[in-house]
Amino acid sequence: MSTAPPSEVTPSLPFRRLGLVGTGAMGRGIAQLAAQAGLEVSLHDARTGAVDEARSFITGVWTRGVTKGRLSEEDLACYRARLHEVADLTDLAGCDIVVEAIAENLQAKQELFTRLEGILGDQAVLATNTSSLSVTAIASACRLPQRVIGFHFFNPVPLMKIVEVIPGLRTTADVAERVEALGQAMGHFTARATDTPGFLVNHAGRAYGTEALRLLGEGVADHTTIDRLLVDQGGFRMGPFSLLDLTGLDVSHAVMESIYHQYYEEPRFRPSPITRQRLTAGLLGRKSGEGFYRYEDGQAVVAAEPAPPAATPLPVWVSPEDPEAAQVLSALVSAAGWPLDRGERPGGESLCLLTPLGEDTTTAALRQGLEAHRCVAVDMLAGLDRRRSLMTTPATETRYRDAAWALLGDDGTPVSPLHDSNGFVLQRVIACIVNVGAEIAQQGVAEPTTLDRAVELGLGYPRGPLAMGDHYGGRRILTILDNLFAATRDPRYRPSPWLRRRAALGLPLTTTQPT
Repeated sequence: MSTAPPSEVTPSLPFRRLGLVGTGAMGRGIAQLAAQAGLEVSLHDARTGAVDEARSFITGVWTRGVTKGRLSEEDLACYRARLHEVADLTDLAGCDIVVEAIAENLQAKQELFTRLEGILGDQAVLATNTSSLSVTAIASACRLPQRVIGFHFFNPVPLMKIVEVIPGLRTTADVAERVEALGQAMGHFTARATDTPGFLVNHAGRAYGTEALRLLGEGVADHTTIDRLLVDQGGFRMGPFSLLDLTGLDVSHAVMESIYHQYYEEPRFRPSPITRQRLTAGLLGRKSGEGFYRYEDGQAVVAAEPAPPAATPLPVWVSPEDPEAAQVLSALVSAAGWPLDRGERPGGESLCLLTPLGEDTTTAALRQGLEAHRCVAVDMLAGLDRRRSLMTTPATETRYRDAAWALLGDDGTPVSPLHDSNGFVLQRVIACIVNVGAEIAQQGVAEPTTLDRAVELGLGYPRGPLAMGDHYGGRRILTILDNLFAATRDPRYRPSPWLRRRAALGLPLTTTQPT
């Protein structure tokens, strides 16, 4: 947590007294940071006893800071003295900014701000912590909509070092600059974004879960395999199904549907019927004891890793289409002591290893004039270090599948077999994340560097979406999407113009156009 001693409080704070309406988990976190930054904080909640609970909770956090040597007793006393309870909204009259953290209901927020306009001076700022409602819509009920702004924190507020600053269509530049300065004074990265559905972080996060659900719905792999691949190969902290269980489908599904409909059924954000069905069944995740995983004593029950089958070494022919990938696979074959078929075309009994991008194994085999029953594809997008993924055609014989599995797992690295799919698991999810990020940049929702940093902080991704595209290669991402779109004709996979142009020119995806 940010715990600057009182003696080090920034003297140029853009506000002096902050009012906080709604003292639940989000409100108390905002109040804690505001007091630490040097503001006088007036707390109001319609529920009797809620402010006392919030003050007790915040004081407990600071007391533990003293115990651990992060704060002094003087700091604790000073911070506590900045928290003030106000029993009535009229007592917020002296505040120069009021932040609301009440229920996500448009009418309730509009009514609150309308009441506050009759209490506060005309120069006071009204900030909403909404995560999903339009800031412009909230402001539309106000007499002075130009002073209304989005100030969206993430839970837990002290630990999630990011706040989105979202001006409405009529918010003045001065208000946006002052609120952005306040977020920085509170110790957070301020991500300026336009007032679009999902703002920045929730907008950018649409691809991770929805594409994983699509893979599950197509029967490409089970949820455990998909989670393992995205954690081990992709470097994500948590697999998409573990994340859905942690958040709860009652929350996640509603967000998926809300953003999808707010964008007038944009295919890139299309939800899955899987979550609707599971929500109806009450399989919410950790909070209900069962979601995609079952939970015992708070721990997920996870199926054991499948062991590689026993297989007799076969000659192995590696497709030369991707020279770099072919070199890596050939070295793996040699290290395992299996015979390497070095012919231009595979010998009669050779296992054929393919390395497609965005293609299924069937298409890649037929396009190269190979016998599908001997073909197995290997995902080379992220290399072979932590986990390997193989994919068969419907015609691949078991002995060739088992041989490829045994070969790839010879050194003890786990292997995940998949059913045929355009783009494996990792390729599809990564390409969709990058594509959504590129479209956010195309629409000017946020600056490219802001987008990447916001996603790293807000979602915990190993890289922001544009940096992720540069890491894997813009042209490779474009190839994956083009092949997915050609195979499915689903506009979900149509590449963003931002991605297509920069990939064609060999430019980083963070490259902006001259103004």
